Amino acid sequence: MSAPPALHPTRLFRHDAGGFAHRPELLDQPLFWWQHLSACLREGIPRSWLRPLDPRAARAFSRQLWAAADRPVFTVPLAGGLRLHVVYRNDDEDAAVDYLIHHPAWAQAEPLARDAGHWRGPGLSWDELAGAADNGLPGGTTTDPGLRMLLLLPALGDREPPSRAGERLAACLRDRLGVPEPGRLAAAVLRRQGLAGPSRWSTDAHGVRTDDGGHSFRNPANRDALPDCRLTQISAALTDRRAVPHRDYRPDDCRPDGCPATPRSTADCPRRAAYTAWLTALTANPEPPF
Repeated sequence: MSAPPALHPTRLFRHDAGGFAHRPELLDQPLFWWQHLSACLREGIPRSWLRPLDPRAARAFSRQLWAAADRPVFTVPLAGGLRLHVVYRNDDEDAAVDYLIHHPAWAQAEPLARDAGHWRGPGLSWDELAGAADNGLPGGTTTDPGLRMLLLLPALGDREPPSRAGERLAACLRDRLGVPEPGRLAAAVLRRQGLAGPSRWSTDAHGVRTDDGGHSFRNPANRDALPDCRLTQISAALTDRRAVPHRDYRPDDCRPDGCPATPRSTADCPRRAAYTAWLTALTANPEPPF
């Protein structure tokens, strides 16, 4: 097995002992893609459209993948030193595929999308998906744009993909996976777009991209939306704007005018605790802390 790439994670969360496997050879296996892209097949799209495979071999592969001792992780580098990790979390009681974004200066990774039996997302618009696939940055699991696109495809949710998106996706399915009818499959995937379904994306005056998905971490209207400081950093990384600082969050990063998503977080969220402490200090002290 080859050595892990420079950006392979050792730890992604505060209370996590790590244990992430470097498994680039999985990207060469049709059975892996049969498993991975199943999240994109819904409302009558059969898995056989990907490629006719022996169902018994597919089930055996799936059991082996989810029974591994370490969690396979695939990494796509982004602008400004951020990394997008696809993590196969094969814990006995907490199995999921997580699409996480991280930077070494952050205390822990942030979620973009999650497939845990119930879907959270989407995490990417089409332009962001194509940009991450094509950025050519080194240090990830693969630099192949087609494999990167297919790896991140389940996180896609875009109500208005560009007219040539189907052609681009069909080429990936044909050239990388040998799909018998790639145009038909690409059209169906873009029309239905996995369990999260398509979202409408918008960009504010500061270049921050958000969507209207009811289960999206990038929809500020949702209770557990990412803080605005994170939404800004993620948008910058996915659109190759490098000027945004990537320090870890602090109470003054998430004050009401800078991070209105924080008060909407769940009661036990550490960001809400920091926000509450900041607000208490602000109201008790006539001198504002910024």
